Amino acid sequence: MSAKQFKATVKPKANKYGAKKAVVDGKRFDSKREAARYQFLKARQDLGEISNLELQPAFKLKCGDRPILLKSKGYPNGRQATYFADFAYWCPVQEKRIIEDSKGMKTDVYKLKKAIVEAQFPGVKIIEV
Repeated sequence: MSAKQFKATVKPKANKYGAKKAVVDGKRFDSKREAARYQFLKARQDLGEISNLELQPAFKLKCGDRPILLKSKGYPNGRQATYFADFAYWCPVQEKRIIEDSKGMKTDVYKLKKAIVEAQFPGVKIIEV
């Protein structure tokens, strides 16, 4: 049996929280909820209600002025801990950048990263939808 044939017989591992991946406009999303939110925000941007829609904006986590490093087998010296939100966009009505995360399940890791981001970046408030 070739590797290609073997891969065809292996069933993909299900998400432990029940999320199903989705593709919209050629972009892959981790859940149908996130894909639907993207479509909603894209429509709002097309209407001019919001602008500068970003997918997966990254926030590098620090403690003071030192980066938080995650050490593992592949990274003995550590790699930069990063929080990836689902969306960011500019809202002209509120005159600020909005950060959103589509959440079905708030894990402990998510809660910790959210707290660090909101403490580290004054004025940033992550909205869960």
